[in-house]
Parts: sequence; structure tokens; C-alpha cells
Amino acid sequence: MRNDFRLSLLELNSLVRELIERQMPDEYWVEAELSECRENRGHCYMELIQRDERSNTPVARAAAKCWASKWTIVRPYFERTTGQQLRAGMKVLLRVYPQFHEAYGFSWIVTDIDPNYTLGDQARRRMEIIRQLKDEGVFDLQRELQLPLLCLNIAVISSQTAAGYGDFCNQLADSPFAFRTQLFPATMQGEGVEQSIINALERIYNYQSSIVNYQFDAVVIIRGGGATSDMSGFDTLLLAENVANFPIPIITGIGHDRDESIIDMVSHQRVKTPTAAAAFLIDHAQTCLDAIEDAQTRMARYTQQKITNLKSQLSILQKALPRLFSVVKTRQEARLDALHNRMLTRMQQLTTTARATLNLLESKLPLMAERRLQAGHHNIALIEERLKALDPQLLLSRGYSITTKDGRAVRDPSQLKPGDQIETRLEKGTIKSTVI
Repeated sequence: MRNDFRLSLLELNSLVRELIERQMPDEYWVEAELSECRENRGHCYMELIQRDERSNTPVARAAAKCWASKWTIVRPYFERTTGQQLRAGMKVLLRVYPQFHEAYGFSWIVTDIDPNYTLGDQARRRMEIIRQLKDEGVFDLQRELQLPLLCLNIAVISSQTAAGYGDFCNQLADSPFAFRTQLFPATMQGEGVEQSIINALERIYNYQSSIVNYQFDAVVIIRGGGATSDMSGFDTLLLAENVANFPIPIITGIGHDRDESIIDMVSHQRVKTPTAAAAFLIDHAQTCLDAIEDAQTRMARYTQQKITNLKSQLSILQKALPRLFSVVKTRQEARLDALHNRMLTRMQQLTTTARATLNLLESKLPLMAERRLQAGHHNIALIEERLKALDPQLLLSRGYSITTKDGRAVRDPSQLKPGDQIETRLEKGTIKSTVI
């Protein structure tokens, strides 16, 4: 179907503007997330977005503007109520009306922002982070650490140019204690807070691991001179996990009286300001010094009391010593006398026994000597008989002879050879022969 009725772009956009103004004359409260928020010449330009709850993908987008006449009223009220500036990623409840401009297109014009909605969303997010930290079992890890008694070596995370950092160092320097501080610079406001502090914690951990015989006693995270609206960077899950799991006690002094960030909740000790952090460390050192002085006083008192008691005991012993010595001497002398008498009695018994034994032996000695002599004579007679039986002359008398060669008896003919001179002994004489 052909339509010959033609409109210019301006005419068409004008029709759209008139249609929107006629059909949507009211203002509307709309829930959205800020994907962009920036100021320019006193006006605030926003990009609104809505995400799918399950996939987190954008399902709607729109531009929004808050003119300077409204922004100068809305912004201070929002920041005073929430303690934060409007920023990307924040969920907001806006009061808007539609506006379509022939040259610039469609946008929502913001007339009001409900800070209570944002506070509720922030509270929900904070509660979710706290719940997750507790589920992970890290929420109370820092409070389980023990702050050293002599807490003098301090690692400081702060902006180098922050007035609070200078106040902190000056207060420690004016104290009577030898504090040593080392700064690990970090961004303490704006979008880079989270990663900057995490990087500083990592540098502290690596520094401590690389230096021999040097240990930080505590880490102090301080922020001075910033606005309460910049506190959002301290309410992130990743930063809270890093603080909670850090192996050194962390003291935070980043907020004001009514502000408590999540890293305040998970830190070892939370104080209000940098000067309060310095005061806490000085008080802790003073408490340690008081404990040492108290222990010194008690030790001196105990030592003095012990010396007094020992002197008293020594005096008593000194007075009792002569009497005790006399008693001991008498007892030892009696004991020696008893031992002496026992020894004499024993010696007399042994002497009597020995004499009786000698008398008995003396009476038996002649008889025993006679018996030994008789036995000796009998043995000699037996030996003589044996010698007679072995006499060679007795064999010769029985008709035997003995042949010798060179004085040795010949037992085997093979011992002889022709020409050998031999001698044969008979009962009556000898015969000399030559072997042929």
C-alpha cells in the first residue's frame, strides 16, 4: 500500500513530542541502576539500565538528565542522607517525566531522587556481603589475632598527601615510644579504592616475607580529610576478604562518628580517625609499659620479701646451729662408740675362732704327716717295681738280645746297609759284627 503523505524528520519528531506530552503528562517513580553518571556545567547526565535478575544481562536502557536547577537541590540532600555520591553501579529510585526533543531525541528528566531507596539497596548489599563473609568463616578471623605487647613497627596504608596521615605520624612521633612507621601509598577515595588497598596489603605481605628479622606488628589503614560520600569503596566483598584473611592485625581509622564500613567490621580494631588510631597504639604501648612496670614493682617487692624471709630463716638457723651441732656431735660420737665396740667384739670373735682352728690343725698335724709319709713310701715302692720290670737286663736274662748301630737299637733290617758296624748285646757280653 502506498502512502503519498510525507513528513519531514522535524515534523515527525514534533508529532512524537506532542504525543508523548499529551499521553504522558505526569511524573513517574522509576527503579533503575546507574550505568553512567557525570556532571557537565552544573547538569547531571545519567545512563539508566535494568538487568535480568538471573542472567544479569541488560533488558532496558534509557538516558536521563537532571538540570542544574534541580541538581543543586537533589544532590546535597542525597549525599547527606546516604553518605555517598551518585555513581555507576548504584541502584536508585528516580522521579521523572518524559521529554522528547526534536533535535536531541528522548530522555527522562529527573526531578527528584529518593535516598531511602538507595540506602535500602546498600543495606541489602552490605548484609549480603556480611552473610557471605560469615559463611566463608572469615568474618572474625582478624579479631582472633593477638596484637603484640610491644606494637611499635607499623605498616601504614594511606594517601601520602592526606592530612590525616601527617597527623597520625606526628602524634606517634610526639609520644615517648619509639614507633617505626612505613607508608604503603594507596588511593583512599574514588573508584580505585578497593584494588589500591588490596595491592598495598600485598606489598606489605611481600615486604615482610623478604626482610629477615623484621616483622610488622600491625597494619593501620587511615583516611583523613575525605568526604563521607567516598566511603563506598570500603564496602566491597573482595576488599573485606583480603582484610579478614590478612595474617597481621589491621587497625582501621577511615570513617566518621556515624559511619562503619565493612572492613571496619572485619578488622582487628576499628577507630574513628587517624589520630584515634595513633592514640590507640600509644595507649596500647602505655598499657604494655604499665604492665612491665607493675611486674617490675611486684618482682622487686617479691624479691625483697624473699630476702627478708631468708634472712629471718638464716638468723633462726644461726641461733639454733650450736645446739643442733651439739646434738649432732653427741649422736655421732655415740654412733662411733657403738661401731667401735661392735668392731672389738667382732675382732675378739674372729680371733677366738682362728685360735680354735689353729689348735685343731696343730693336734691333727703329726697324724696327717705320718699318713703322708706312708703314702709317699708306698708310691716309691710301686715305682721301683715298675722300673725293675722295665730293666733291659731282665730281658737279656731271658735269652733275648739287643742289636744297636751307633748306640741306637735296630728295629728294622732296612735300617742297615752293607759295611755297617753293629753291636749285639747278650746276657753275658756283646758281639760286634759287620753287615755284608
